[in-house]
Amino acid sequence: MFGVVFPNRSFPIDISTFTQIDTFHWLLDMNTFVGEAYDSIGEVCIFLLNNFTLPPDKALAVYIQSPGSPFVFVGAVTLTRPSAVLSLQWPDAAAVDGGGGGLLTSPDAPPLSAKIGVSVEDLAALPSLDVSAEKKIQRMAMKVGENLFNFMQSFCGVDGSKLVVPMDILDRWFKKFQDRSKRDPEYLKGFAL
Repeated sequence: MFGVVFPNRSFPIDISTFTQIDTFHWLLDMNTFVGEAYDSIGEVCIFLLNNFTLPPDKALAVYIQSPGSPFVFVGAVTLTRPSAVLSLQWPDAAAVDGGGGGLLTSPDAPPLSAKIGVSVEDLAALPSLDVSAEKKIQRMAMKVGENLFNFMQSFCGVDGSKLVVPMDILDRWFKKFQDRSKRDPEYLKGFAL
């Protein structure tokens, strides 16, 4: 049905390495694969096998779970997108924004190891399939905002409990930002990391 590869870390792993929970759910225990250093694995490539036909309205959703955390959606593959390299940003044990789809485990027994879950789900019910791109955009926006804040702060004055900046501060920052981007093509890449 599907296989996975951990880029630069593994050969292709087929579905037989996963534990089948039921007809539509599989789990890969990361302890059997890498032990406690699961968080050093930053990507997984999942792919549909040639002879497997997934209904057009279904997807193979991929979730990750750190010990003590809920499952977190990281992406999916479909017939029109038969493979994907997904970023694995392992959740903290205290994470509360999980959304575990059909892979939720018993609340009484916290997991002892990290897991990767794969689930057949309705395509329409899934969030955007490009979760890693959305997270990169969020990180980039935060870094650009932080750059603006630091620039503005260097020109701030204090008036009581208010910070006062020159009226043209946004124009000055944007011009500086554009000039630096033109001079140094690597500059913007630093915001995306």
